[in-house]
Parts: sequence; structure tokens; C-alpha cells
Amino acid sequence: MTKRVWTDEQRDRLREAIQYYKPWEKSTGPKSAEGKAAVSQNADQGRLRPQLRALSRTLRASGLTLADITVKAAS
Repeated sequence: MTKRVWTDEQRDRLREAIQYYKPWEKSTGPKSAEGKAAVSQNADQGRLRPQLRALSRTLRASGLTLADITVKAAS
């Protein structure tokens, strides 16, 4: 996928539209306790990703698969 190239005119129009509509004034967060609890976990999704990538690289380098490790751990 190629990166979009914005012209100066397109940027100006977008800037003006954003300043006109002011979406930051209309945005609201969750109101219920359940909604607040759910969105509080959004930031946690990124914490494990680097560790999982490192594990994946290590497994590939050693020639093992996750299935191999799971079977050995269960034995």
C-alpha cells in the first residue's frame, strides 16, 4: 500500500474543515462503568506485542514451533 501524498490545497481544506467542525468538542468517552472498564484496557494491548515478537524470533531461530513447546510443557 502506498502512502498518500497530500497537496498543500488538500491540507488547507482539511485544516479548515477540522477547525470548523471542531470534533474534539463533540467527542465523549464512555459513560457507564462497564464502558470505562473496557476502554481502560485499550493501552494494555501493546505491552505484550514486543515480547511475543521476540519469542517468535527465538522460536524460529531454534527451529521449534509453539506446538512443540506446548506438548513439552504438558508432558
